[in-house]
Amino acid sequence: MGLNKIKTINLGTFFLLYISQNLPMSFFATVIPVMMRQENFSLSAIGMLQLIKLPWILKFLWSPIVDKHSRTASDYKRWIVSSEVVYAFFIMCVAFMDFKADFINIMIFLIISFMASATQDIATDALAVLSFSKNDKSMINSMQSMGSFGGSLIGGGVLLVLFKIFGWSKIIPLLGLFVFVSIIPLMTNRNINFCKTEERPAAKKKDIFLFFSQKGIMKQIVFLLLYYAGIVGTLSMLRPYMVDLGYDMHDIGVMSGMIGTFTGFVSSFIGGMTVKRLGVHKCRPLFAVLICITTLYFLAISCTVPNKAMLVAGIMLLWGSYGMATIVVYTSAMNMVRNGREGTDFTMQTVVTHVSGIAMAICSGKIADIMRYRGLFAFEFAISVVSLIYILIVFGKKDKKQQIIYSNH
Repeated sequence: MGLNKIKTINLGTFFLLYISQNLPMSFFATVIPVMMRQENFSLSAIGMLQLIKLPWILKFLWSPIVDKHSRTASDYKRWIVSSEVVYAFFIMCVAFMDFKADFINIMIFLIISFMASATQDIATDALAVLSFSKNDKSMINSMQSMGSFGGSLIGGGVLLVLFKIFGWSKIIPLLGLFVFVSIIPLMTNRNINFCKTEERPAAKKKDIFLFFSQKGIMKQIVFLLLYYAGIVGTLSMLRPYMVDLGYDMHDIGVMSGMIGTFTGFVSSFIGGMTVKRLGVHKCRPLFAVLICITTLYFLAISCTVPNKAMLVAGIMLLWGSYGMATIVVYTSAMNMVRNGREGTDFTMQTVVTHVSGIAMAICSGKIADIMRYRGLFAFEFAISVVSLIYILIVFGKKDKKQQIIYSNH
């Protein structure tokens, strides 16, 4: 079997793992709030639904355990397979519960299943870091980002339509079955192995804190905090903005949920190819400029009442820039991991982006309330400019050299 074919199979294997993480979560995050409102749950109770996402915020707490007990590629594969089995099992159990009568149990089971999914993510990310060379890290990150967008597109779009036809008890078992089937390629793929055979020190719990003591890590953390910030607020307020422009749920689903998400899916692949060709050093400011253009575009159209074509163009620009930005974020994060702590360090950096995103989503709502959408888009544009300036000043010629140093740790 040729090297390129092996690489393609390996990328496909990881794509299935990443999409299996996101598809069920996207489905439940879309369907459950609707069902809760239909069953007359309070808005406060619906708001508390965000708690089921806590495992993905807190997963850094057990990431050193995964690293500590994974000395070989086979060890990481065992973590992935066992986590996926637990993930699929608890999803299957939910299918046999009555939504209203067993609501508390359903929430508990979903939290446990998302803990398993988060554990799978830790092991999958670590195995991706260790089994792909520096030149191919952008492509494996394309698979990660495409898996995220693909899961959102299918789980929050296609399955939502099928759910209205077939219902709870028929769709959810299919989710569990898909999660289980997605690990079969990993179990049969013998070509996924570590690129380097050097001895790896065992991870410890204190590595969570030692992560912040690394030389040069703070500039990476600030970068992670700023890079998405210029578009996350716009993404979080996009649907309310469309509602206020007079669009109904069907239009919003098609324009944002389908066209937007599909654009993100495609741009993730394009971003991966671009980073592979130009490198993170050049793509970091390049994609930051694209984010500035996106926020400026929304600021411009907010000064008038945009027609449908103008809004669709903005949505595609927004999701496209977000999809490309994820590749730079993930690839730079993979280049900043310590030997033996790959899962821990990558998880810590992704958690930083999650926390930053949640904070910006909360702030954007308050800013939009006070300053309206035009004020929000102006604020987002200002942050994107600050992010670009920060990148140009802080990440100079030494950036590329530093990435190589970290990738060889």
